[in-house]
Amino acid sequence: MKSKIIKEGLERLPHRALLYATGIPKSQMSKPFIGVATSFTDLIPGHIGMRDLERFIEKGVHTGGGYPFFFGIPGICDGIAMGHSGMHYSLASRELIADMVESVASAHQLDGLVLLTNCDKITPGMLMAAGRLNIPSIVVTAGPMMSGHYKGRRLNLTSDTFEAVGKFKKGLIKQKELEALEICACPGAGSCQGMYTANTMACVTEALGMSMEGCATALAVSSKKRRIAFESGMKIVELIKKNITPRKIMNMKAFENAIIVDLALGGSTNTALHIPAVANDAGIKLPLELFDRLAKKTPHIADMLPGGKNYLEDLDHAGGIPAVIKRLKKKLNNNITVSGKSIYQIADSAEIFDDDVIRPIEKAHHKEGGIAILKGNLAPDGAVVKQSAVSKEMMKFEGIAIVFNSEEEAMKAILAGKVKAGHVVVVRYEGPKGGPGMREMLSPTSAIAGMGMSNSVALITDGRFSGGTRGPCIGHISPEAMEGGPLAIVRNGDKISINIPDRRLDVKLTKEEIGKRLKLWKKPEPKIKKGYLARYARFVSSAGEGAIMK
Repeated sequence: MKSKIIKEGLERLPHRALLYATGIPKSQMSKPFIGVATSFTDLIPGHIGMRDLERFIEKGVHTGGGYPFFFGIPGICDGIAMGHSGMHYSLASRELIADMVESVASAHQLDGLVLLTNCDKITPGMLMAAGRLNIPSIVVTAGPMMSGHYKGRRLNLTSDTFEAVGKFKKGLIKQKELEALEICACPGAGSCQGMYTANTMACVTEALGMSMEGCATALAVSSKKRRIAFESGMKIVELIKKNITPRKIMNMKAFENAIIVDLALGGSTNTALHIPAVANDAGIKLPLELFDRLAKKTPHIADMLPGGKNYLEDLDHAGGIPAVIKRLKKKLNNNITVSGKSIYQIADSAEIFDDDVIRPIEKAHHKEGGIAILKGNLAPDGAVVKQSAVSKEMMKFEGIAIVFNSEEEAMKAILAGKVKAGHVVVVRYEGPKGGPGMREMLSPTSAIAGMGMSNSVALITDGRFSGGTRGPCIGHISPEAMEGGPLAIVRNGDKISINIPDRRLDVKLTKEEIGKRLKLWKKPEPKIKKGYLARYARFVSSAGEGAIMK
């Protein structure tokens, strides 16, 4: 046990004195020390129920024969941070979270970790720390929110609040309904109800083998989630005794499994940032092209929000991730998981309760997986699109560029009616360095969708999108504009060609014209010049590399 370093030997008498000051009984000193990293906060709906889950994790650790120590990890709610300066901090917080878990666990020589998380950047940050530390670890995602209800229909955050802004602006809904949606869309604890980034990352974590069976989709308020929390507390002690560390689980086979499940679910494009970043800390180089290679042989079998109709509660009732793994078994690698079962054992014991929610492969919604990687003269190092949320009419599109140097400029123009059918909205200087922090564009993309322009307007950016984005929205354009990428020289009136089937993103300019414009381009001043974000901008890599810190 690593904790022997702080609790055994004459020279550790002062250390033991400090530990006894915490209230630990002498009888417990010889047991494995388990750190429980909890991102509980009153600020995030996905995290407000964690106090309850902490109790069950604690019970499980004690039952398993360990001794738990809780420590706090910060969280940011992407929905609340959306559309203003707060969103600069969201992706950047992922690195802080990983660093904090590493710092606390290493400084106190913990034997193992239970990572209690839920939302967009907190889950990948915790996984990055697990791979970096490589001490026995298990992840408990706190679970999705129940659907909202209004006048007999189910509600979700994205289409019933963010898109409602555009609908109201266009006169499609009245003030009374707008106010009702505001109150009813999010009924309580849990991560937002669709296959947005938080829930996508929970599903990825389970498919990776880093959380217990059923954890990803078990609702935040359910007794099922409590039982999983208890079992996770027990299981971490077993993982320590067997010396099963994250890198024994999170190998290349596991990352391929996670990407395949993600693609089959039509998950958030943010996984193209987070999965490579987690792999990097686990000592694995994972190229962006792997998503595209796997997408071409992975069917899209679950029609999940925002592009589809099903909620996370529907996926849970249909059998959850074990049922998805059962459906995809022949395409997956047989790897170990924290549960003690292999992927194939999980597949064999799983049941599929709804063939419409988790379709048979021969009845897939699309032959290819949810994410596609585009390249071209606008994105030499790649760009990302959730193709499962794009209509057939917009899989190929050519339009006229209308260019903005920030999300705020674009949002103002959209709501003012300046964006018309046939436009390609270009939002640049919002990448990892330029943003800084690579802000999500849910507000403008939702406004476009809410105003009924998803089949006539596209949006491209070196920023990124919420898992709630739908329509022809292409992000992660690399190199970003701040690095002098071709996006920096696009002008109003330029023709932009999008061809998702052929994986192309191009501006209709000659190589000579692009070169001429790039020579005239001058790097703008950083938007933020002090504090953490200024340091982040100096050290962060491109989106094509997962926006990792170097």
